[in-house]
Amino acid sequence: MSVVADPPTRKSVLIVDDHAMLREGLVKLIGCESDLQVCGEAGEAFTALELASAQKPDLVLSDLSLPGKSGIEFIKDLRALFPAQAVLVVSIHDEAIYAERALRAGARGYIMKHEGAQRLMTAIRRVLEGKVYVSDRIATKILDLFSGNRSEVSPVERLTDREFEVFQLVGRGRTTAAIATELHISPKTVEVHRAHIREKLNMTASAELISFAARWVETHS
Repeated sequence: MSVVADPPTRKSVLIVDDHAMLREGLVKLIGCESDLQVCGEAGEAFTALELASAQKPDLVLSDLSLPGKSGIEFIKDLRALFPAQAVLVVSIHDEAIYAERALRAGARGYIMKHEGAQRLMTAIRRVLEGKVYVSDRIATKILDLFSGNRSEVSPVERLTDREFEVFQLVGRGRTTAAIATELHISPKTVEVHRAHIREKLNMTASAELISFAARWVETHS
């Protein structure tokens, strides 16, 4: 009598992205892999946290641009609730600016959306193996940081994650009240963050900060 081996267990993936079309594409792409399966998808952070609790995925694929809560804050919340949760960021945002922040928040990898399906599958499997996935460019940057060979850090990189969020929203023309509503914090807290940002960027006037932030966002978006 022949013995039929049990099929290998597929690793489960939760997809978090605010673009429905992209989520649909990822579902189809991952569904074609014999060792992977999608266990859920979400367009914003709060639903994603509920799905992560219910489905307990092996991996969360997350963008950084999410409504209601930034991807960085979502990763922090996810790791606080589920410390062992593996997260791979899949984003359009420049890795040179965002990858290090994502890794500090708790992500295990960062890949840009233009890299293509083959590299994405490589990144997914690398993270599922318990390893870290970043591009050679970012790996070199991180090694330089730990070896002390890093070149001068830009003032924007010195901002905390929350200050960086506020800085970006200022650059997009948001008022203090609008920023407070979007980040679910008080207007007074926003003003405190703006003051710290001006101090770190060596600026004294709000108009100077608004102008600089607008140019930075336009250049790095």
